[in-house]
Parts: sequence; structure tokens; C-alpha cells
Amino acid sequence: MCERVYEATENEALAEALDWLVHRPLKILGIVVLAWIGVRLSKRLVARIVDGLDKPPPGLGSLTPEVSARAAARARTLSSVLVGVATATIYTIAFLTILGEFEIDLAPLIAGAGIAGVALGFGAQSMVKDFLSGFFMIVEDQFGVGDVIDVGEATGTVERLTLRSTRLRSVDGTVWHVPNGVIERVGNQSQQWARALLDVSVAYGTDLRRAQDVIKATADGLWRDDEWRLLLLEEPELWGVEMLAADSVDIRLVLKTRPGMQWKVMRELRIRLKEALDAEGIEIPFQQRTLWIRNEGDPASAPLPPGGADADDDQAEGDR
Repeated sequence: MCERVYEATENEALAEALDWLVHRPLKILGIVVLAWIGVRLSKRLVARIVDGLDKPPPGLGSLTPEVSARAAARARTLSSVLVGVATATIYTIAFLTILGEFEIDLAPLIAGAGIAGVALGFGAQSMVKDFLSGFFMIVEDQFGVGDVIDVGEATGTVERLTLRSTRLRSVDGTVWHVPNGVIERVGNQSQQWARALLDVSVAYGTDLRRAQDVIKATADGLWRDDEWRLLLLEEPELWGVEMLAADSVDIRLVLKTRPGMQWKVMRELRIRLKEALDAEGIEIPFQQRTLWIRNEGDPASAPLPPGGADADDDQAEGDR
């Protein structure tokens, strides 16, 4: 078109003006349209990638409503992050391409941006670490909102999870704000399923087999209770004698529960076990000590302590 205008008018300025008014605007419009199409395609691609996060793995059946809601929230978070990164990348490339159409030298601009990026990277290392750690925590589903977790110095229920930090509320109401970059390990106490573990102490003189039968029957009663069975996933298991302690024999009982329900189940089970053991006359021991008392005036009972007889009398008085 520019050549035809120049041939018809022999006006070079008019031909160059036509190039600015028609040719370059059309190229810029084409770049913008291609960038918009690229963003739309990237959104669909990301949606397809994260769509499988809210579906159960093969062979595990359907997800519970709580787990489904958590998976959907994780998918939304990942989708927004990936779409944001893809959109910023595509539009940045489009912007640089448009600048190139205006014959602007991009080398100094790219070099300056690289230097600024290096300086920003050194100054914001901890923030970058927080974002990367948060991203992988969400991708790996290490924990989610509503989980009870232990991250070291802080333990509590997750109230909010972002790429930057995690907010926990402890049992006493304290709110902890923990940057994701400083979390080195996570103990999740309410993911998929939990376990109520009780060590029931009985006295050494107890018939252990009878005590085990009483403990198992009490736990089975909780399992058969319609109100509590909704919180249990499997029949209670009696693992047997766990420890011969100084003052008692510990018998271990375990119950597989729904996530986060182990503490509620253990509180109810302790009440039932106390009532059942009392009804059967099985002693729940308290701390005991055996004392050997030396009789006064019996020189053969033990050698005199350092200091002679006076010290021996003082020791006997103290023993009494």
C-alpha cells in the first residue's frame, strides 16, 4: 500500500506517514490479539491441569464433602497462581514486541531489567522463599484450612493459608502467623484419618487378661453406639500390654477416627473406661513408693551412718 501511494503521488513523507498510520497499528493490534488469545488458552490449559486435584485417586471411591471442599480450594489457589504467572509472562513478551515495532533498542532496557531483577532477588530472598515454599505446600497438599498441625514452635488449627504465610490458632486462642519459608517440617494431625491412642494403667496385682477384656468391651460399646460410630472408621483394636512402668501396667488401646475427631473420642472413652474399671473393681493405680523403716535400738539392722548413733536416731526419726 505504501509503495502504491508513493508511485501515485511520488510523496515519500506521505508514504511513511501511511506506514505509521496503517501498517504499524495493524501489527500492534495483531500482537495484542495474539496475546489475548494466548492468555485465554493458558487459562484453559491451567484449568485442565488442576481439574484433577478435586477428584479422588482411582480405587478410593468418592471424597467426603469436607475433603472435596478442601481439594476445590486448593485447585482455585493453584489456578490463580499459574494463570497469573502465565498472563504476566505473555503480556510482558507482547509489550516488548510492541516496543520493538517502534524501533526502540531493547538491549539496554533488558539489561537494566536484569540488573534490577538481580538486586530485587538479593533483597527479597526470604519473600521468594516464602512464596516457593507456600506453592509447594499447596501443590503437595501438606495441610489445608481446618487441619491441626505442628510446625515446631507453633501448634494449632490452620485458619488461613496463602503463598506468603500460614495463620494458626492454638488451643489457648493464640494466633500464630508463620512465614512459609521458615517451616522446615509439618506434622498434620488431621489429614485423611486420625488415631485415638490410650494407654490404660492398671495395678500390678490386676488380672491382666480380665482387664483387657473389660477395656476391649468398653471400646466395642463405643463402636456400637450410633452417636459415636459416625466418628469411628474401624473397630477398636486392643494392642495389649505396652509397658511395665514403675507404678502400673499400661495396656494400649487404639481407635481409628475421622480427621480431627481423635481428641473428642478419647475424652468420651476415658469416662467410659473409668466407670467400667470401677464397676469391675479393677484398680487404676496412683504413684506408690516402698519405704524401709529401721527399728530403733537394733544395732544389727544396719550399720551406723556417718556421725554415729546421734545421726542414726536423726535418720530413724526422719524415716518415721
